[in-house]
Amino acid sequence: MASKISTSFISPFVIHFNCKNSNNKNKHLNVPLLFSSRRLLPASCKMRQRSFGSQQKRQHVKKGSPDQQRPNDADLVPTSDGDSESESSLIDREPIDVEHTEEQNLGSVFVPELKESLVLNCDGGEELSTSQLDNLISMIRNAEKNILLLNEARVQALEDLHKILQEKEALQGEINALEMRLAETDARIRVAAQEKIHVELLEDQLQKLQHELTHRGVSEHSELDVFANQNEPANEDLVLNNSEIHSFSKELDSLKTENLSLKNDIKVLKAELNSVKDADERVVMLEMERSSLESSLKELESKLSISQEDVAKLSTLKVECKDLYEKVENLQGLLAKATKQADQAISVLQQNQELRKKVDKLEESLDEANIYKLSSEKMQQYNELMQQKMKLLEERLQRSDEEIHSYVQLYQESVKEFQDTLHSLKEESKKRAVHEPVDDMPWEFWSRLLLIIDGWLLEKKLSTSEAKLLREMVWKRNGRIRDAYMECKEKNEHEAISTFLKLTSSSISSGLHVIHIAAEMAPVAKVGGLGDVVAGLGKALQKKGHLVEIVLPKYDCMQYDRIDDLRALDVVVESYFDGRLFKNKVWVSTIEGLPVYFIEPHHPDKFFWRGQFYGEHDDFRRFSFFSRAALELLLQAGKQPDIIHCHDWQTAFVAPLYWDLYVPKGLNSARVCFTCHNFEYQGTAPAKELASCGLDVQQLNRPDRMQDNSAHDRINPLKGAIVFSNIVTTVSPSYAQEGGQGLHSTLNFHSKKFVGILNGIDTDAWNPATDTFLKVQYNANDLQGKAENKESIRKHLGLSSADARKPLVGCITRLVPQKGVHLIRHAIYRTLELGGQFILLGSSPVPHIQVYPILLSSFSFLRKHIFNICNLYIKLGQGGDLTVNNNCEPWLHHIEVWC
Repeated sequence: MASKISTSFISPFVIHFNCKNSNNKNKHLNVPLLFSSRRLLPASCKMRQRSFGSQQKRQHVKKGSPDQQRPNDADLVPTSDGDSESESSLIDREPIDVEHTEEQNLGSVFVPELKESLVLNCDGGEELSTSQLDNLISMIRNAEKNILLLNEARVQALEDLHKILQEKEALQGEINALEMRLAETDARIRVAAQEKIHVELLEDQLQKLQHELTHRGVSEHSELDVFANQNEPANEDLVLNNSEIHSFSKELDSLKTENLSLKNDIKVLKAELNSVKDADERVVMLEMERSSLESSLKELESKLSISQEDVAKLSTLKVECKDLYEKVENLQGLLAKATKQADQAISVLQQNQELRKKVDKLEESLDEANIYKLSSEKMQQYNELMQQKMKLLEERLQRSDEEIHSYVQLYQESVKEFQDTLHSLKEESKKRAVHEPVDDMPWEFWSRLLLIIDGWLLEKKLSTSEAKLLREMVWKRNGRIRDAYMECKEKNEHEAISTFLKLTSSSISSGLHVIHIAAEMAPVAKVGGLGDVVAGLGKALQKKGHLVEIVLPKYDCMQYDRIDDLRALDVVVESYFDGRLFKNKVWVSTIEGLPVYFIEPHHPDKFFWRGQFYGEHDDFRRFSFFSRAALELLLQAGKQPDIIHCHDWQTAFVAPLYWDLYVPKGLNSARVCFTCHNFEYQGTAPAKELASCGLDVQQLNRPDRMQDNSAHDRINPLKGAIVFSNIVTTVSPSYAQEGGQGLHSTLNFHSKKFVGILNGIDTDAWNPATDTFLKVQYNANDLQGKAENKESIRKHLGLSSADARKPLVGCITRLVPQKGVHLIRHAIYRTLELGGQFILLGSSPVPHIQVYPILLSSFSFLRKHIFNICNLYIKLGQGGDLTVNNNCEPWLHHIEVWC
């Protein structure tokens, strides 16, 4: 009953304050006044009217706008089965616009209809249900909380208004300072204009003086020629004229310098004039901002007046709610009396039922007594028959004792025979123990021993036949070679080799010799699922009794801390590339019990010293070089494997290289298996690039061999592996049926050797009972740790843990279109809609996909802050402490769905 009452009435609402910013754009400020503990209505500025009688006539409140519509049922999400009553009552509500309600009293939204329902219930003699009483109480309490929160919003609006006025005063001071600067620049411009006029006058005078000087110079020269023999007074006049000319020239120079200085001043004044113009533009902008601020201030004042009116309306609502609360208390008293009477009636009924049961028992006992009287004579006859049967049973018991005694004698004789056969079997097992496999040493021991033998062979310290016999002993885990290794620990290498040579004897192995040539292996060089498959499949085959070896490139970015006993062999393997031989250094180690060979090319391009596994411009050359170097290592080590297993396009070159080049050289015992983990990556390149590794381009660039199906001038390594391999596999049967990204015709032609095998998991690595990365280990029989790990990861990621039963979905994947990123996105939205949580871990080489997890993490950060702000508003409105309140959770759930 309590769960029904808590969800049958919802009274949240949100008031929007509209204001304008400096860009004259409408901005909505949402102040959440109250939130339901179970549900939240859509974030809008409308309240929903509560109606209590589904069959009664209702008084409809005037709507704010004709475009408003009745809310959908999807907006109200039921939280339990008991919410059916609340859904039927919520359908009849109608929205009320708080912004556009002007003179209507808010009390009329709730109180008159409640009064009407109370009067109808009282006059009709009907009793009020407990859900209606609880609804009245919750409505009164919510009204008091809304009044407090509205006061808080009013105080906040006044503080914002005060801040705006302060900014206005600061802007006015800046405007006054700019006006003063403008006046100063105007005065400077006037002075500069006067100086410019003065300079122009001086220039005119200077030009006149120059004309006069030139005229006088001509005239004086002619006079000297005519009157050369005049008297001395005339010569003195000439000297005076020359002195005047000299003084005029000096004055002219001074005027020029003065003119230059004036020009510089004019430039400075022009620059200041430009700065003044900029200041004018800034003043205009400030004026525009001031006008926008004034308009926003006016709007805030109008909103403030509206909020004051709403406060007055709420005060009247509070008075009426108090009256209703008194009536509710009276109704509660009547309800308590009625419940007491009902309890008394129930107790009387229970007493009547107990009396009825006692009467039934008495009647049954009487019937049994009557039956017993009738059957007393029959009982005597039955006793006589029983005595006769007991005599017969005693006779049979004696016979069974004699038979058991005979069986015991036979059992003792069989035990003696069993002990004799057991003794003989023990003697035979002791004889066979010398040749049986030894299980007391780990796989790392046998892999390390195998690498030692291969190193001696490559260093020419053993012959091929001797190495083959020693490999077979290691393969069968022979106890003699184990004992020999233990004896040779303290001996030098020469003595150890001589000890091992004494053990050589002909033997036949029942398992297969499998060599994986791959570009990845977990955990040392892993990019995707390929690395997991190579390591997991190798360990599984090893447990089945097969000899497994792996060949990898020696990357500079491997996890070297996960490699044990990495050492370089004292041998150099030369392989062909680009028309010459290049040296390769060979390293050996054991990784999770598997023997691994690392090839380090001594090539000037430093193929595997790039800081990453893939993604280089010359990946075709890098991995074609590695494929040929790997086959060269097998040839020079004298290996004769049964299966060569290559993976993806990076090592797809192995298949054509093996059949075209290395079978004629003697490496001819193996069959080639190729596994494609992803048909989307095919490694195509121009056909001429294939000649670098020694393959014949003319023979292989054909439609039935390695020529790409979509471009005849390009080579497709993936297609070449499909054509030249003995068997082709992929990661699942369904993926095999989907086709091959442009290789459909090739796969159809070779369909007899194409099969899909479903990938499995390594139960040693992915075991929750032994996984050290989990906070608490668990297994199928004890799942308690699973819940604790769920709580731990929620705390680590900052997720809400209010509801421990809320589903938590996890997804770890490489985010590429092939993985179905659109389905993951749909799953995220659907999980949030259903109230769950979602964790996504992954990265993507596609930019628009990679940015999606960043947006999700940003939204998580925003969600956390919204949660804290929402709690702050609720606690301030209730006058309590600022602690976490779960009332915000439904609202945040709706925000998640919206985002």
